[in-house]
Amino acid sequence: MSVHRFRFDWSYRLAALPFGVTPRTAYVDVADGRLRVRFGPWHLDTPLSNIKDTQVTDGYSFVKTAGPAHLSFSDRGVTFATSPGPGLCVCFHEPVTGIDWVGVLKHPGATMTVEDPEALRAELSV
Repeated sequence: MSVHRFRFDWSYRLAALPFGVTPRTAYVDVADGRLRVRFGPWHLDTPLSNIKDTQVTDGYSFVKTAGPAHLSFSDRGVTFATSPGPGLCVCFHEPVTGIDWVGVLKHPGATMTVEDPEALRAELSV
């Protein structure tokens, strides 16, 4: 089991607090052949075999990423951000749920600003 913690910049931490996103409630877990993300009340869970590609990205806009989980209207991706980057963008073969508890909205990708995106990328070995 490997847990990857989010990197919390102070401004993002303040913006996330009202949504229940704290260092205690935000992490990425890679275990038992699964990728699990918890970001306050939001969850993402998928088999590692569903991961198509990964890429380290950077330079996220505070307005577009701070606070709760964010949906990209351009590609339906979900962003779990606690800093302006860098983060790991993970693309999936089959879209996954994450921002919508009912499961109607599915995401082809997810971005997470963990403390060490390169280590998470290596562990996902895509």
